[in-house]
Amino acid sequence: MYKLFDIKDRVVVITGGSGVLGEAMVEYLAAHGAKVAVLARNKEKGDKLIEKVKSNGGEAMFLVTDVTDEAVLKQNAKDIVAKYGKIDVLINGAGGNMPGATIGPNNNIFDLKMDDFRKVVDLNLMGTVIPTVVFAEYMVAAKQGNIINISSASAIRPLTRVAGYGAAKAAVANFTQYMAGEMAIKFGESFRVNAICPGFFITEQNRALLTNPDGSYTDRGNTIINHTPFRRFGNPEDLLGTLHYLVSDASKFVTGTVAIVDGGFDSFSI
Repeated sequence: MYKLFDIKDRVVVITGGSGVLGEAMVEYLAAHGAKVAVLARNKEKGDKLIEKVKSNGGEAMFLVTDVTDEAVLKQNAKDIVAKYGKIDVLINGAGGNMPGATIGPNNNIFDLKMDDFRKVVDLNLMGTVIPTVVFAEYMVAAKQGNIINISSASAIRPLTRVAGYGAAKAAVANFTQYMAGEMAIKFGESFRVNAICPGFFITEQNRALLTNPDGSYTDRGNTIINHTPFRRFGNPEDLLGTLHYLVSDASKFVTGTVAIVDGGFDSFSI
């Protein structure tokens, strides 16, 4: 009997795991028997998440990290292996944006703050590349591994305002495809690298950009909804089926893909 979707006892590392989307992923994976190592910057939020997971019968641990610091990540990896003995899956979910890397309606390209642009690229791109290299080393030693990157709708087509974030996430999508070939050709068919491309989800990062204090949509929020055939923003749980598929053996012949979960945003024109 096939157990294609069985993820029990898989050790899953997720960076950025204490955010809105990351938290939903952590709780879901733990509820289905995975052992989840949550890596993020905010210890208070991380500890609360672990308490919640354990109170529901799941297994998880939290480690403070910096996804742009190789030394910190190497120590994280050692601590995870010391506790769980292996690393099966890496989800690169850490990311973010800064005002200086965006271009508002009343600004133009010459108003970009280059230091902020660089920081956004560093967080989103290098914050994917460095953890990939660190944790893939353990996967290669175990002769199998699975990496899932989190891309963005801004990676597929350029969106207004988010200049730095879009450039970085487009690079993440390219890096995903590159690594899919690199890992499989050099180390064998037991290595997969894919990405999930969420459409528009309300998070702490974009809430003020997409919604007003009374919960109504801003002009930008309305523009997005009008371009989304489902006519709504995504809910965190909308990502979980695709996530489970990519974590599990159901996708064992799938690598180099960018799975779009966006309510039809990318496919819709006019």
